[in-house]
Amino acid sequence: MRIVVTGGEGFIGRNLRVRLNELQYRDVVSLDRDDSAEARRSALANAEFVFHLAGINRPTDASEFDHGNRASIAEVCAELSATGRTVPVAYMSSTQAALDNPYGVSKRAGERELERYARETGAPIFLYRLTNVFGKWCRPNYNSAVATFCYNLTHGLPVTIHDPASPLHLVYVDAVVESMIGLLHSAPRTGPVEVEPVYATTVGDVVALLRDFVASRETHVVPRVGSGFVRALYATYLSYIPPADFSYELKRHGDARGVFAEMLKTSDSGQFSFFTAHPQVTRGGHYHHTKNEKFLVVKGRARFRFKHIVLGDVHEIEVADEEARVVEAVPGWAHDITNIGREELVVMLWTNEVFDPEKPDTVAAPLSS
Repeated sequence: MRIVVTGGEGFIGRNLRVRLNELQYRDVVSLDRDDSAEARRSALANAEFVFHLAGINRPTDASEFDHGNRASIAEVCAELSATGRTVPVAYMSSTQAALDNPYGVSKRAGERELERYARETGAPIFLYRLTNVFGKWCRPNYNSAVATFCYNLTHGLPVTIHDPASPLHLVYVDAVVESMIGLLHSAPRTGPVEVEPVYATTVGDVVALLRDFVASRETHVVPRVGSGFVRALYATYLSYIPPADFSYELKRHGDARGVFAEMLKTSDSGQFSFFTAHPQVTRGGHYHHTKNEKFLVVKGRARFRFKHIVLGDVHEIEVADEEARVVEAVPGWAHDITNIGREELVVMLWTNEVFDPEKPDTVAAPLSS
């Protein structure tokens, strides 16, 4: 299937082309403003689907709007009409097409060109009037506040907010791409395409979240980034981090037993840490009333000892790194861990709550040898 993507080197175009490649679409042609008229004709002559993503929104002169947003789609439609085939076209318009400004007027004119093409040829067309699209590879300091905020905060630059309460309606680029991919399999139709979800937020809330992401490298506290808008914004923020900053150090607490370091804390699901122990060293020797811990030996051999703080019952578990066995520290049982191997012991630890020095829920209770 010959798929032509105009504006293929742009923000949405790059994301679309990557996804098409993942889905094994091999005959994908990308066209950009530097390509010749002959290259455009050659690509469109055998096109079976066209995504027209090319456009202009910040020209040096307002007269460029017409060429970038109306004439460009008119040229594509003319080339497709000349083939005598009904080639489907998806057109990337904007919510501003409903506004009376130079950009909006030019986008609406582009829509009319596409509608004329559909009437004259019977080809299916798909109109996307998108609001602010955000995601990886969006150009900062251009037409996306989110991209600018992400870039500045990941490069140590100031962020200026004129009105924190200013509303933002955002669409994630992955949702846009999946919608466009769906067109390749849908029954032919004509009309507007809605992309969901649209995230309603404010400029101030977006910047506050981004600042939390930045601070997480120091506090180790990461917001709830597993779903919805925060997931998408976190992925976007990370995509702007320069390679020199892909890694960062943790604070290590060392003593004669080994080292301990906190890796990650969550707002409501505890924290992740790791510790080491030299051969024959024992760590722990305490119990919890409510706190729960999960241990995973990732290097070496360990003996876990447990003692019920009321009944005095005892239990031991020996674990080696090749087992990938999780050991639970159960409330009401004192516990410790001893390195019974010949090499350094390394243990990953999850606790269901972030450590609070004011309420540690950790009571010393050494187990007898």
